[in-house]
Amino acid sequence: MNLLEMRCEAQHGAHPLSAQTVTELLSHLPGWHVEGIELVKTFMFADYYKTMAFVNAMAWIAHAEDHHPDMSVHYNRAVVRFSTHDAGGLTLNDFICAAKAEALLPVA
Repeated sequence: MNLLEMRCEAQHGAHPLSAQTVTELLSHLPGWHVEGIELVKTFMFADYYKTMAFVNAMAWIAHAEDHHPDMSVHYNRAVVRFSTHDAGGLTLNDFICAAKAEALLPVA
């Protein structure tokens, strides 16, 4: 399954993913973890400019996918939290957007 090639779909009336599916999908997203009903990662940057560049790119992805994370922005980090509120938990949309967030980072 290539999450980067997928697009988010409307989730009205959807049910959250099973714990087994969440665990399987997490294996494709290093550094991400589940907190309650949210998929979460803290992204670290060298400075405020790089942090804001990432946040702006995340805003573009959220708009394009019509799936919006909660984010907290700090000088050298951004905390990204995905959850599908209509489903009351995690759906495939959350993992698609998390993968697209990962793709914003340079390959080490």
